[in-house]
Amino acid sequence: MRSSTLLALSLSLAHLATYARASDVLNLDATNYSATVDSNPVILIQFTSPWCGHCKALAPHYEEAATTLKDKGIPIAKVDCVDQPDLCQAYGVQTYPILKVFRNSTPTDYTGPRKADGIVSYMIKQTLPAVSEVTLANIEEIKKADKVVAIAYVSSHTQAPAAEFSATAEKHRDDYLFGISYDQDVHSSETVTPPAVVVYRSFDAPRTEYPYPIADAKVEDFETWLKDLSVPIIDEVSGEDYAIYATSSKPLAYLFLDPTRENKEDQIAAIKPIAEEFKSKVNFVWIDAIKFGDHAKALDLGEAEWPSFVLQDVQKQLKYPLDQTKDFSPAAAKKWVQDYLDGSLQPSLRSQPIPKTQDGPVFRLVSKQFEAIAFDDEKDVFIDFDTYQCGHCRALRLIWEQLGERYADFKDKITIAHMDVGQNDLPESARPPIVGSPSIRFKKAGTRNFIEYDGRDRSLESFVEFIEKHAASDLEMKVAPPVQAEDSQAPLG
Repeated sequence: MRSSTLLALSLSLAHLATYARASDVLNLDATNYSATVDSNPVILIQFTSPWCGHCKALAPHYEEAATTLKDKGIPIAKVDCVDQPDLCQAYGVQTYPILKVFRNSTPTDYTGPRKADGIVSYMIKQTLPAVSEVTLANIEEIKKADKVVAIAYVSSHTQAPAAEFSATAEKHRDDYLFGISYDQDVHSSETVTPPAVVVYRSFDAPRTEYPYPIADAKVEDFETWLKDLSVPIIDEVSGEDYAIYATSSKPLAYLFLDPTRENKEDQIAAIKPIAEEFKSKVNFVWIDAIKFGDHAKALDLGEAEWPSFVLQDVQKQLKYPLDQTKDFSPAAAKKWVQDYLDGSLQPSLRSQPIPKTQDGPVFRLVSKQFEAIAFDDEKDVFIDFDTYQCGHCRALRLIWEQLGERYADFKDKITIAHMDVGQNDLPESARPPIVGSPSIRFKKAGTRNFIEYDGRDRSLESFVEFIEKHAASDLEMKVAPPVQAEDSQAPLG
């Protein structure tokens, strides 16, 4: 009896284990790939690798999305590039994970979020026409089908702004959900007078009608309006949605919080009225200060004191941290934002200490002395901006030392400098910002404009050639004529 019970239990556990391993993500290989892609109007495929860390992080979100989308008839699949290298090479896959949407067997890059709800939302939009027709039967479902849904209410296909609205939908079908209704009963149920365009959101104000003269609206008008409405008054920011803010022209206000504290929601609620007041000029977010502590340091928040507040000009990479030595308050944050908008704040610049000596051939430049050294009117200045972590940068430093030695006798005319941008911020006067390492720039004596190095390569000879081409000063090496040895014998004669 005991043996049969244990056997039954073992079989039951084995069944549960098999069930737990069941996946709604389809595994594709050479034997089923073409048939699966060709038989599905829309399918999402992840090209992955078992050793890829980003793939492992995506896996639970991908699995959850697959289960949700399975009920909607939208398959999700993956290809193991270690096991199926030929399939991956056929699509030029070199990094992982790469996601592609196949519509009628034609691939396009997946550009959506990488969390379950974002994947679901993105893929549902792929199965719909750019603009769905809205009726009394489906309007409630469509209004709640995505975070941002735009519906145009018009009397006919030809009534403005139907054509501009449809063009907007074609352009942004991956970003928002679009609908259009010609039904008078729908217009009445939504209490709108056509023509009108209404945005429905799952956050903030749930219903917003286009506030400007609608008949004159163009694609760019709808784009600007929708982009503004797609950003919440204040929301959590992470790597998933940072791009929304990074591409915005507005500055970004961060509220750094410890999410484990009980008063987290109260702190967000306290700043929300300020975020709403400045929404037209500033984007507000809250961020996990524990998880993104390095980002806090990069924004010059020196102490682990939460909550803390900092403004960032994302386009110019300038930051304005609120004084952490004083207790944080919403009132202080409001004044800080207003002072920023009034132009009365100075950006904070990280800087290493000014070196006590400059004995080497290369000048060690730090932010605190950038203006004085880089914009010395009397000298040409050639600067290597890099970071210590960069392998190419470390290799370049050896050549840069040789370049400094090459012009050691001309230090009154040219400065060969190096600046670690991992520990020193570039002031606004040195724009454009550094976007990669190493970045090599030259400033001609008597000017304030830097030009990018565009030489043949990063050899000593190429750097010298570049300097000789652009320098204002005469840096030609003076070679003394050879000294003739005196004849030890007296002349004949």
